[in-house]
Amino acid sequence: MAQDVIEAPTAIIDLKFKTTTVFPAGETFIIEADYFGKPLPEVAWLKEGKEIDKSTTRMEVKTTLTHTSLVVSDCVRSDGGHFMLNLSNIGGTTTVPVIVKVLDKPGPPDGSIKVKVISAEKCNLHWNPPVNDGGATVTHYVIEKRETSRVTWTGVDSQVEGVSYKVSKLVPGKEYIFRIAAVNKYGIGDFLETEPFIAQNPYTTPSAPSIPVASAVAGDSIVLTWERPTSDGGSEIDGYILEKRDKDGVRWTKCNKRRLNDLRFRCTGLTEGHYYQFRVCAENAAGLGTPSEPSDYIKVCDVTYPPGPPTNLKSPGHSRSTVSLSWSKPIYDGGSAITGFVVEMKEAGEEEWTECPTSTGIVDTNYTVRRLRENAEYNFRVCAVNAAGAGEFADLPESVVATEKVEPPEIELDQSLRKIVNVRSCSTLHLCVNIRGNPEPEVKWSKEGGSLSERAQIEVTPSYTELMIENVNRNDTGKYVLVAENCAGSKSAFINVRILDSPSAPTQLQVKDVKRDSAFTSVCSDCVRNSYKIENLQEGCFYFFRVLAVNEFGCGLPVETTDAVKVAEVPLSPGKITLVDVTATSAKLTWEKPDHDGGSKITSYMVEMQTEDEDLWTMCSESRALEVTIEGLIKGNKYFFRVSAANEKGRSEPKLLPAPVTVKDNSVKPVINLLCNSFSVKTGNDLKIDVPFKGTPQPTVEWRKDGIELKETSRVNVQTTETSSQITIKDATKLDVGSYEVLVSNAVGTTSAEFSVNVFERPGPPCDLKIDEVSVDFVSLSWEAPIYIGGCQISNYVVEKRDTSSTFWQCVSGTVARTSIKISRLTQGVEYQFRVAAENRYGKSSYVESDPVIAQYPFNPPGPPIDLHVVRASKNAIVILWGKPETDGGDPILGYHIECKDQSNSCWLKCNFTNLLDTFLEVTGLTEGEQYDFRVIARNAADLFSAPSENTGPITIQHDVEPPKIVMDDLFRQVVVVKSGDLLKIDADISGRPNPTVTWQKNGRIIGAKGRVEIHITKMHTSLVIRECVRKDSGQYTLTLQNAGSATSKTITCKILDRPGPPAGPLKVSGISAEKCCLSWEPPMEDGGAEIMHYTVEKCETSRVSWTLVYDDMMATTCKITKLVKGNEYLFRVKAVNKYGEGETLESDPVKALDPYTTASAPTDVEVTSASADSMTVSSFTLTVPYSGKPTPSVTWDKVDVDLRVRGLINTTSSVSSLTVEQATRDDSGKYVVKLQNPAGSASLTLSVRVLDSPGPPTRLSVKDVTKNSVTVTWDIPENEGGAPVKNYIVEIRDISRMGWTRLTDKCHRLSHSVSDLEEGGIYFFRITGENEYGIGVPAETKEGVKLTGEKKNPQTF
Repeated sequence: MAQDVIEAPTAIIDLKFKTTTVFPAGETFIIEADYFGKPLPEVAWLKEGKEIDKSTTRMEVKTTLTHTSLVVSDCVRSDGGHFMLNLSNIGGTTTVPVIVKVLDKPGPPDGSIKVKVISAEKCNLHWNPPVNDGGATVTHYVIEKRETSRVTWTGVDSQVEGVSYKVSKLVPGKEYIFRIAAVNKYGIGDFLETEPFIAQNPYTTPSAPSIPVASAVAGDSIVLTWERPTSDGGSEIDGYILEKRDKDGVRWTKCNKRRLNDLRFRCTGLTEGHYYQFRVCAENAAGLGTPSEPSDYIKVCDVTYPPGPPTNLKSPGHSRSTVSLSWSKPIYDGGSAITGFVVEMKEAGEEEWTECPTSTGIVDTNYTVRRLRENAEYNFRVCAVNAAGAGEFADLPESVVATEKVEPPEIELDQSLRKIVNVRSCSTLHLCVNIRGNPEPEVKWSKEGGSLSERAQIEVTPSYTELMIENVNRNDTGKYVLVAENCAGSKSAFINVRILDSPSAPTQLQVKDVKRDSAFTSVCSDCVRNSYKIENLQEGCFYFFRVLAVNEFGCGLPVETTDAVKVAEVPLSPGKITLVDVTATSAKLTWEKPDHDGGSKITSYMVEMQTEDEDLWTMCSESRALEVTIEGLIKGNKYFFRVSAANEKGRSEPKLLPAPVTVKDNSVKPVINLLCNSFSVKTGNDLKIDVPFKGTPQPTVEWRKDGIELKETSRVNVQTTETSSQITIKDATKLDVGSYEVLVSNAVGTTSAEFSVNVFERPGPPCDLKIDEVSVDFVSLSWEAPIYIGGCQISNYVVEKRDTSSTFWQCVSGTVARTSIKISRLTQGVEYQFRVAAENRYGKSSYVESDPVIAQYPFNPPGPPIDLHVVRASKNAIVILWGKPETDGGDPILGYHIECKDQSNSCWLKCNFTNLLDTFLEVTGLTEGEQYDFRVIARNAADLFSAPSENTGPITIQHDVEPPKIVMDDLFRQVVVVKSGDLLKIDADISGRPNPTVTWQKNGRIIGAKGRVEIHITKMHTSLVIRECVRKDSGQYTLTLQNAGSATSKTITCKILDRPGPPAGPLKVSGISAEKCCLSWEPPMEDGGAEIMHYTVEKCETSRVSWTLVYDDMMATTCKITKLVKGNEYLFRVKAVNKYGEGETLESDPVKALDPYTTASAPTDVEVTSASADSMTVSSFTLTVPYSGKPTPSVTWDKVDVDLRVRGLINTTSSVSSLTVEQATRDDSGKYVVKLQNPAGSASLTLSVRVLDSPGPPTRLSVKDVTKNSVTVTWDIPENEGGAPVKNYIVEIRDISRMGWTRLTDKCHRLSHSVSDLEEGGIYFFRITGENEYGIGVPAETKEGVKLTGEKKNPQTF
């Protein structure tokens, strides 16, 4: 029986393809194989599991009856991968795998580049390594940047080895794009770009603080407080700037030299009696914010206010009948010392406060309230008291119950509840917990990160609490928190509960590798498989996907893609690319759209260029247009260009311009061919003007009118083509008249052409119509030509007139050639109005009308004289004065007539019988004691009289001068004595006619109302008031009155009883020796109103802070100081004492207790290592000791805590032993002991050595008096001062955030130093270094940082 032979397919392939085959990029590789089988098998080549399409570019499959081959030409990185030859027939299937690796430049970094903006000048870049490294290890990365307003890329760093980089030197406000490419040994890979971002600070300047509020106003300072800004701009507030402005000035000046960190500042250096405004602005990392609104003007003067409220009020303890209170003194004392405190209380239900009774008053900052009712609830408050009275109360934040101590709550968790509690779904959850506390605590159950289920049932008893939830589900999983709280405190515990249920929805659902007909989803969870391939999808359509998880408890909830997924891929390459234009620096390209957009809209086109001698492609442009002009090219160079299209799925393969572009200059300056430079049009018609031009490269056109850029409207528009520009003016009006200019520009230059446009129409009305002259029968008119003449000359003017009683206008002349006319034949006394119009060949303008005018002579009576008043009066005469009339009636004033009448006569009589040219007159011959009334009449040159002026009113003829007079109390004839701090008031009654001027003087100098001084003046009384008198207010006060009659004055002597002033200096120190000196001074200039009883003398070592009393009853102005310590430096001070107390001090300059001479001793065995003109350094010394003894004794050298065999060099012979110490320091000072020992006995010798060196570290370094912005640092002298006393100390500070030390002072002569103006909440370190005449010593520093808070702390000693 005949039948076909069936053989399974077989293949024979070269052995080199059995392992991974490597090919360099750009080469052609061929995979070929011989095959056979019966029947003839079908041949298919696959890559990555997909059959290779025969139409795929650069891949060709050739198959014969026994041979097949796959040819890949110009291979690139993406051509590598897993290839497979598949042979199949009815006998079976055979596959032959081949792995190919193409060595090429690496791909772009994976994912996207993350940009984190740090500031306006810096940002951080983070990226992932490329998925395809091109067959070689990535050695480094190249980073480039580009401003979005430019097309060229700038290198940032070409040798970045990590996957993150910090970019600096950005320009604030600019928009940037970065791109990164990986580099291997085969070259630079594809770039990955960032999204555009703007370099700007993530924060802004802060908003304005509140308006500064003034408090503690003194004679030269004010304390100001304010609130923080409502917004810090996203950055922490660094400080504040306070500014002031004097009411008499206009400039704002800074109050603080350093930046303020507190919300309170005392502004000093103000001028007493002046008014000031204040404002404040905040500062953060972005700079100064806007200033606050200015405060009201504040007068600077010495004022005492009640103190502020006490701080830190609390109750440290209580019992059945007592409550203990403690507090701190107020921050603000009101300008006067705190004298005591007031404590008030009330029961919680009452509203009236009761003062707590005390026998001696409350001086300390603590108090115990007694005799309280048990279990009663009380409220307490405390206020401070000073010389101005009681201040503001501070309330205890919480009420206090007079009971014994209570027990805080406790929670006892069962051992099973300390682990995770597992409960199956739909079961009941029981959580039972034991609790205790006294009083019974309040119990609260909650769930962390959410609220308790509505199904939860809670039971609470005094000994336990239970939480029960029935029918639980997966949402009941979580941490349950139990809180028990009573008046003694609170306690919390948590229980972890896990509900065993079907799974929830999967997370992180993603759609990847979207192609035209498939989508691949990936879900990150704990499932065995988290991906699925979906095929046969329709290109361009949108799809949603969802995934559900399944476990042993069932099917879980689904998760869906939030957005629809579009099935698309990257577009094809753009179509034909055309070179349009080339200049010396640019080239213009156009191209066609791709044949297929990949199923998604094209978002942009990317243009890249490459020079002839480079391999790197540079991005030139990215836009949606189908053309681009590339600037910045170099003349003479050849460039290659390629264009890629991009959609939402990615970037297409680039399309290359077939031929390179040679940059050369084909440019020509623009030329304008304008045939005419003047155009005219009649109003209402249209005008079109065409301006032809040419130039290379294509020029740009700009239009201007009257030197200003032409704005296109619905009537005026411009259309420009490649060869001409046309302006169209529709419905021309006079607004279109003017000079037009067209500018044509390109890279070579600019050409312009000007022309004028004239619009013909009737003119505008004449201007400035005036009536030059008016008479009884004529009027002269004049006017100015119209501003707008209508495009042609004015031919004539038309003049008309009318009687104002009629509406009819009568033509005077219609052919007036000039701009003036005399209109005659008018009727006397008739009121006329005139009008004029201009006329050209296109018509007559509108009329301009004159004001009505009466045909009459031009003279009127003058106005009445003004401001008539009496200047001086006597017993028989009076002088009156007046002003000229406001109008003279058209003719000058020639004189005046003065009239008067007495009260018994109604007729006015003339006072002058000749013409009076002056505006004043002395009227004589009047009767003393009679009353007269006066008036004045003016006359002008037309002999017309004015109406009479206003009357002066009745004036009595008498003397009107009374000398000033002072009447004072008899007590002011003696010395007025006032105690310091009391009120000084001097009163006086005054009189005189006219009212005298009042002046007050002290010791011959005029004084005014200022600060504590008040001056009150009325017509009959004056007083001088000085509040809170001080010693300097003593002296002679003089009151002076002065008027036209005479002047008078009285002097009052005042004496202020006060403590004396400082002794008259200087404080002289003489006769100085090592143990004593002499002091001398002069009595005080001010004795305080009492005899100086004696003087107090004190001394102080500059290395210490306390003063020591030397004399407290010294009667003389000289004294002798003894018992001084040789070498120490001292300060002395003297105070005068009277019966009112000790006065101010007079202090001397620092003086060192030394003899004026010394005895020199010769050093031995001293080695000098360096010397200069005035100094030398001793670096070693040798101690030599001769000895004797039989037998020869053994010699040992000893020093406490020092092994001299190590520290020194010991050299011993039979009769001499020596010790040499090299590089001696202060630690080598001390006692050295030489010991001799033999059988006969022993002997020893002690030698004392002092090494002169810089001092050691200061001891007992301590920080105390810590406030929120200041500290005080104290220390003691070094244990080893280096052989010379410490002259001064160097104080340094360091913030915890910095490494360097900042020097505060290097001239501190005491053992303490106060540091202020520090930042609240800051942590600081301090170090102190002593200095003597041999140099700067070893520093001592605080081991722990000191944090600045407002809380009171115990001193920290280091």
